[in-house]
Amino acid sequence: MVSIRKATPDDAKTLVDLILELAAYEKLLEEAEPSVELLEEHLSAEALTGCEALLVETDGGAAVGFALFFHNYSTFQTNAGLYVEDLFVRPTYRGEGIGFALFQRLAEIAEQRGCRRIDWAVLDWNQEAIDFYEQLGAEALDDWTTMRLDEDAIEGVAAGEALPA
Repeated sequence: MVSIRKATPDDAKTLVDLILELAAYEKLLEEAEPSVELLEEHLSAEALTGCEALLVETDGGAAVGFALFFHNYSTFQTNAGLYVEDLFVRPTYRGEGIGFALFQRLAEIAEQRGCRRIDWAVLDWNQEAIDFYEQLGAEALDDWTTMRLDEDAIEGVAAGEALPA
């Protein structure tokens, strides 16, 4: 038996532990640098990040999964949506409906807030997750490519540096 609740700044350490497990699962541990202090700040009601999280716990209080999300906005729909940055269930708890329960809670939140869609990304090699998301009714947006500016690139663009030839 598990319960899902909204995470608070006090849950930052627990979430960081889960984030590191997720990074290891995704083979991206070398990129992961989660900060308890920053997450505490970002989960506060006053934070400009709009970062929110759901935490899944057993009856004994052990954390077994989470979903971290925030609002995005669709210019074409002129409406808010939810963007799920990460969703993770510890491997020993998979197959028990926890992932579905997290998405059900996210869908409830989206409905309550008038959101018209929920978006997220999944690694191409994670077929187990892709199959799960398709069972939910999600569709892959194969005509889109995820793009990113890292911290160094942001600094360069902000400084007006010329683009490389």
